[in-house]
Amino acid sequence: MNFTNPIESASNASAVWTPWQPLEPALVLSASSLAETLDGGQAFRWNREDAGTWRGQWSRFAVRLRLDPRNRLQWSGPVAQQPELPAALRRYLGLDDDLDSRVDGLPWRSDPHLARAVGAFPGLRLLRQPLSETLLAFLCSATKQIVQIKRMLALLAERFGDDVLPGIRTLPDWKRLDEVAETDLRRCALGFRARYIKAVAARLAPSPEWTGEVERLPYPEARQWLMRLPGVGEKVADCVLLFGAGKFEAFPVDVWILKTMRQRYGLEDWSPSQVAQFGRIHFGADAGLAQQFLFARERREFSRRKETT
Repeated sequence: MNFTNPIESASNASAVWTPWQPLEPALVLSASSLAETLDGGQAFRWNREDAGTWRGQWSRFAVRLRLDPRNRLQWSGPVAQQPELPAALRRYLGLDDDLDSRVDGLPWRSDPHLARAVGAFPGLRLLRQPLSETLLAFLCSATKQIVQIKRMLALLAERFGDDVLPGIRTLPDWKRLDEVAETDLRRCALGFRARYIKAVAARLAPSPEWTGEVERLPYPEARQWLMRLPGVGEKVADCVLLFGAGKFEAFPVDVWILKTMRQRYGLEDWSPSQVAQFGRIHFGADAGLAQQFLFARERREFSRRKETT
């Protein structure tokens, strides 16, 4: 089967891209924080073009990002999307939210490990992705690594998405997924996840207003709403709400968070549900932001130890 990554192919397509320009308001962050934000498990439609440039997509928008010599974020996008793209990018990067104040409000002053994690990734962002796409992505995530999830989503866009501009395709919406046979979904490397995606599509296709409903619900009710969908457990629901609905109370617990909470906070033999409850209490209303710093640092420390062995 011939496979073309729609993001990678954009550079060879005929779409015209704008010159590089600074993001307004200015956003300053480190190269490691930019990489962790875009390719650390929040989103799965970003690819590194070279040592300092990233190309990604959400909804019908595509963009390239890089840092200037002063670590300020610059962007370039398709000329055809230029009127709308700056505002869409600001929302996607969470610039409508005062993330610096949220970070300052975390208990890092009394929590040395959190302080180290926050200091390791200055400027780390929590993305505000389209809720529907975020749900689809994390339904693909069960027992899979980031590179595998990215391939699944690229195949879904390639086979069932819509053309926006040359080399840029959307992910299919739930109505389109409801029309696709499960056997065809499995050809997108989904495996058993195709069954869940097909079942969720059958539930959501008749109710396109569901995203607004979930976003308006308080976090506990929104979590329960999502967990009634096939294939959505506690972790997936928390990821979807944190990265797709701006519910900062969500505290997703995966193997990395279990590891850091056991080793750094003494939560041996605690279940994921118990760890999530501890996280929401200990870190407060912005527990999900703390989670992302802890997650990023644990993965980096593991990579460093692996390199030295």
